[in-house]
Amino acid sequence: MNKVRTQLMLCGGTGCHASGTGKFQEALEQELQRKGLAEEIKIIETGCNGFCAVGPVMLVQPEGIYYQKLKAKDVPHLVEEHFLKGRPVKKLFYKEPASKETIPTMEEIPFFANQMFRVMRNKGAIDPEVIDEYIARDGYFGAAKALQEMTPEQIIGEVKTSGLRGRGGAGFPAGLKWDFARQSPSEIKYVLCNADEGDPGAFMDRSILEADPHAVLEGMIIAAKAIDARQGVIYARTEYPLAIRRLGIAIEQAREYGLLGEDILGTGFNFDIDIYQGAGAFVCGEETALMRSIEGKRGMPRPRPPFPAHQGLWEKPTILNNVETLANIGQIILNGGDWYASIGTESSKGTKVFALSGDVNNIGLVEVPMGTTLRKIVYDIGGGVPGKKKFKAVQLGGPSGGCVPDQHLDTPVDYEAIAKVGAIMGSGGAIVMDENTCMVDMARFFMDFVQDESCGKCTPCREGTRRQLQLLEKICAGQGEPEDLAILEELSDTIKETALCGLGQTGPNPVLSTLRYFRDEYEAHIHEKRCPAKRCVALLKFEVEPDACTKCGLCFRSCPADAITWKKKEVAWIDKEKCIECMTCFEKCRFDAIF
Repeated sequence: MNKVRTQLMLCGGTGCHASGTGKFQEALEQELQRKGLAEEIKIIETGCNGFCAVGPVMLVQPEGIYYQKLKAKDVPHLVEEHFLKGRPVKKLFYKEPASKETIPTMEEIPFFANQMFRVMRNKGAIDPEVIDEYIARDGYFGAAKALQEMTPEQIIGEVKTSGLRGRGGAGFPAGLKWDFARQSPSEIKYVLCNADEGDPGAFMDRSILEADPHAVLEGMIIAAKAIDARQGVIYARTEYPLAIRRLGIAIEQAREYGLLGEDILGTGFNFDIDIYQGAGAFVCGEETALMRSIEGKRGMPRPRPPFPAHQGLWEKPTILNNVETLANIGQIILNGGDWYASIGTESSKGTKVFALSGDVNNIGLVEVPMGTTLRKIVYDIGGGVPGKKKFKAVQLGGPSGGCVPDQHLDTPVDYEAIAKVGAIMGSGGAIVMDENTCMVDMARFFMDFVQDESCGKCTPCREGTRRQLQLLEKICAGQGEPEDLAILEELSDTIKETALCGLGQTGPNPVLSTLRYFRDEYEAHIHEKRCPAKRCVALLKFEVEPDACTKCGLCFRSCPADAITWKKKEVAWIDKEKCIECMTCFEKCRFDAIF
């Protein structure tokens, strides 16, 4: 007889593992065993819960109590007070309740309350390594409906009706892409999943795979029926070991249940899925480069046409969708395209998942309806900028995207609306920057990434991005000249017009968007040899302002080079010969006393 009375849904995503979930879980298991509670209380390791900033997190069911920032040292007190005496531990709550009788639930926490969960509906709610838990929440019902009751035309019709656009960045209508592949004559076709998430600051696809791998498998099964494919491949980067392991478990379980392989659900339809591990090349996020990589060739894009829907993997008709796109499919087929299209904007339907990071309080995974403003994401969900600093910009779309400044924070999450302000939706990375961010240095960082990751096949991207990086480094070093800005703009236009693939064509976006909104910072670097954000080391003096110094000695204690002289009740002084310009004193000073 099952004696379990309590389930502890412990976040087991990569973020929480990095914060110490493993040590906490080990201590919790030992303490429950020691107290004789191991049979009554079951620990379930889930995928990413979403609220990475307060991890490790745990949801106690059926009470719905949400604990955060858990440490192994908290375990004895937590077990004694909550699980033995029935008194929840308030110091581990998200916030202190308004009264002793009030216990905050997840739904009351602003980070969760302002979201809508479709793609992430199972996050933190199931064990991703147990297929029965996915099925219990209507998992594979959409696949069963598609295989047993629908024709390929009907499946594609529902996807078209839903208005689902590819979540990998380009925003191409998924149903239209599938229709092209369905109409391509061939006995062999392929369904590919792009899990090669390479944007700095992006972790949407990784988290979805870790929390709900079966949702992606279900989407691929339905896509295979729609275009009459027999083989699928998930292209995942090797840097995602947990996601790959859970995918492997999910695939084996689906095979055991007759959901993959031959004669799926007795329908006579055959389809199977393999995992291909990529080596982490950013360019392999581009569809044709990804296919060349699977073929064992160097990952380099090829000219289009022909498009993959006609000649893709092994020159056969192929559809490629990213993780988030495929995770939507099962629910669209089960509930109908009109259900999915009932939320969002006129041109952008459904929800969008963002990886919110950078200078924001509530770092984590966010899912909102299309049409939600960036301001709501940054402030209502993200909790605003820490340290009472001012918001400066949010970078959308990673190195292929652009920055959106404060005056455009009310821009809705919509493919066309975001493009109008100089950014792109991309796969969903959203990096928040505060007033201390140097936008010239930020552009240099992303250009360095793009140049380093360029496959080198086409001259505009290979040479153009290198030249742009050189100019940006020159400006950050205080050696910029007025004509450099015109050259940067000319190079950007040329690269956008002539680069071979989408990655090269969008590479100059960070440069163009920062020049558009923060040109004054470029001009300060060039004309005044000054970095307004005090980030470009070559333009800093590293001197103590006597009138601003509070004589606290914090800079003296933190200097790793012993370059600061200070005595109690005296102003600090920096020895220029010893100073290594590491920025530690500037970052530690709370009174803006370091030039």
